[in-house]
Amino acid sequence: MTVSEARTRVHVFRDDALGDHDAVGLARAVRRGEVGAAEAARDAAARVEAADARLNAVQVRLDVPAHGSGGALAGVPTFVKDNTDYRGLPTGHGSAAFAPRAARRHAPFARQLLSTGVTVLGKTRLPEFGFSPTTEYEDAEPVRNPWHTDHSAGGSSGGSAALVAAGAVPIAHANDGGGSIRIPAACCGLVGLKPTRGRVVANAQGRQLPIDLVTDGVLSRSVRDSAAFLAAAERHWRNPKLPPVGLVEGPSDRRLRIGLLIDSPNGVRSDADTRAAVEETARRLERLGHTVEPVELSLDPRFTEDFLTYWGLLSFLLGVTGRTLGADFDRRRMDGLSRGLRETYVANWKNTPGVLRRLKRTREAYAAGFRGVDLILSPVLAHTTPPIGHLNPAVPYATLIERILAYVAFTPVNNVVGTPSLSLPAARTTADGLPIGVMFSARPGAERTLLELAFTLEADQPFRRIQDAV
Repeated sequence: MTVSEARTRVHVFRDDALGDHDAVGLARAVRRGEVGAAEAARDAAARVEAADARLNAVQVRLDVPAHGSGGALAGVPTFVKDNTDYRGLPTGHGSAAFAPRAARRHAPFARQLLSTGVTVLGKTRLPEFGFSPTTEYEDAEPVRNPWHTDHSAGGSSGGSAALVAAGAVPIAHANDGGGSIRIPAACCGLVGLKPTRGRVVANAQGRQLPIDLVTDGVLSRSVRDSAAFLAAAERHWRNPKLPPVGLVEGPSDRRLRIGLLIDSPNGVRSDADTRAAVEETARRLERLGHTVEPVELSLDPRFTEDFLTYWGLLSFLLGVTGRTLGADFDRRRMDGLSRGLRETYVANWKNTPGVLRRLKRTREAYAAGFRGVDLILSPVLAHTTPPIGHLNPAVPYATLIERILAYVAFTPVNNVVGTPSLSLPAARTTADGLPIGVMFSARPGAERTLLELAFTLEADQPFRRIQDAV
């Protein structure tokens, strides 16, 4: 590693109770009595303090770690994203528009997360209301990417991604309303599974919306951690309308037909490094016995504009109902992205019925794209991880939204349709050695197929670790 890389790369792996363990390995060590849960929490807290001094990933810490009650991941330290209520901690949603108050009770997903046995150390930062694909602010320090601190950690689950990638905790809560699990996973070299809508407990706000875009999950450094979390969460609550996933523990012998989508359905062309990562993954899949063939996803030409309008509707609703978050809520203090989205919606609100009708019909185009294929392979993002500042909410809105749409060109369709989608580390950029993710999308309820294929790729070529990167 060069001197320059040493200055810009951050990891806190060390010889302590956490060692090089992923969540499954650490939970096993706790069960065997090789490591104590309190010891793991103490050492994780020390790692978090060291990492956060350079990454700015933590919103608030618990003075006394909160241990879950048993479960497959008992003793594994973690963080909750700061758009989810955790009893006794304020929920700030990444916004400077109000002063958050302490939550009186856990959100349903926080209870499901605790049921897995994890030890909660605090809450992670996110961009305002999770709207941005980078975790940056107009008047506060950004969350930085541990692979290169001059670059974005992604968003909106950027704080969680930075801590997991740096080795501060093995796994952390994330949620995804337009790519917010998969984007930071791609930026930080992690595994990021967005489950099927309804796979985990829904949050109350999402259920009240015309289209519930947001699904909760985790970010992890190994496929088995994401699989173990989903199985443990399912033991707390399982949606009877979806096929059970169970515990996926390795590859399947099944040979899949995989559709290949390199450029976005809305016409955004992927950059050279991203294309190379996807094409190399396709070659690996064929070498492993799968069939890969080009596929088309023929979305309505207005899909991007419609998604942007719906995004604006969410910002508008927050501006109207913000006093439920804090009595001092002032929508004028919302950041430039939130204000721009809201103002765009206000100018076009009469289009709302048509927008909702077309977005709901997206499931038909999505299903048509899967005729004859089991999964679709694509980029997560249209270009590689940008430097800090490129997507800052202080950038003039017209420029900012143009940049966002040229970047987040693949992930939103899964949120609209409600289908599962998985980001996996695949390559690194030629210039800066930053991770590049590839994405696999599936039919509703097909998380097992996604995880089995992820195990196959991880076994074939283990994911590059930040502590070993050169």
